[in-house]
Amino acid sequence: MTFQRDPLAGKIPVTLITGFLGSGKTTLISRLVRHPDMNRVAVVINEVGEIGIDHDLVSQSSENISLLANGCICCSVRTDLQETLRDLFARRQVGEVFDFDRVIIETTGLADPAPVIQTLISDTLIGARFRLDGLVALVDAVNGLGTLDAMPEAVKQVAVADRLFISKSDLASADTLTQLRQRLSELNPLASQGLVVQGDLSPNELIGLGLASARASDHTLRFLGESLEASAGGDASLGRYLGERQPRHDSSLRTLSLRFQTPFAWPAFSSALDLLTQMRGPDLLRVKGIVNVQGKPVVVQGVQHLFHPPVELDRWPSDDRDSRLVFITRHIEADVIRRLFDVVGQLGLGTAQPVAPAPVD
Repeated sequence: MTFQRDPLAGKIPVTLITGFLGSGKTTLISRLVRHPDMNRVAVVINEVGEIGIDHDLVSQSSENISLLANGCICCSVRTDLQETLRDLFARRQVGEVFDFDRVIIETTGLADPAPVIQTLISDTLIGARFRLDGLVALVDAVNGLGTLDAMPEAVKQVAVADRLFISKSDLASADTLTQLRQRLSELNPLASQGLVVQGDLSPNELIGLGLASARASDHTLRFLGESLEASAGGDASLGRYLGERQPRHDSSLRTLSLRFQTPFAWPAFSSALDLLTQMRGPDLLRVKGIVNVQGKPVVVQGVQHLFHPPVELDRWPSDDRDSRLVFITRHIEADVIRRLFDVVGQLGLGTAQPVAPAPVD
């Protein structure tokens, strides 16, 4: 396997904003485009008119692109996302739009975010110019628990998210908010949680969620979901990244983490991962981790059957040299994944060491 040197450097980061109908995406976007820190940001939305841009904010407008006075670009999806991103980048290259350095994409309320992520992974032209920085999911505090019970699309949006924001928290009781927070932690223990009222959110809270560089740092550990305290030599079970969890309200979803003490040969590891995705790809909601490939740290991440290109870090981000992988799955028993990687271990290429469950934050 051949690794490129810092393959992420120079790519434009893309943040996806998802959330079920009524979760407050339109309100959030309409506030964001007015924020002064949104200069040099391109916002891709389904319909420009839906967000209610004030006429005096628009400095220039074409068929599907509006340039705002604060430097933000609003671009509506005219055909499909791939063509929209290609067109946006082409206009940037020839100077028709300014040199934006970030993209925020709003998905529809019923959308499965996985195909959008897969577009960024599988389209070679887009992948050469853009990188996924992270997925943000909004959850309605008033109706969120009921929506998660009734709508599998909402559950999946939460399960694959990097960061969760609870909207309308000012309208919900303290008990309802506590229950919702607990439910979200069970569905996705990797994602940090925050509150947003009337879409009032700094753009800085939507960025820096993904792996931005092959240069290892504390941010690399946060991206992987590990606590800095555990990585500094403390109890590994304290890391949010580690531990198996099964939501009490949804027996089909579970979070499983595996630790491997012996380094892998890349062909053996990738073959095991390929087999897992071929057998159970649709139910492999999220995979993230760092793998010891013959002594070198390699970050892997994927959604369902598609994986980002692996990134070899310039160094280990901590003294921990074990491979650590976390899986958020649906309808997959933990033993299925364990047995698959145990076979790799029996070949002398890695031994699975399941870790003790970590406490819910």
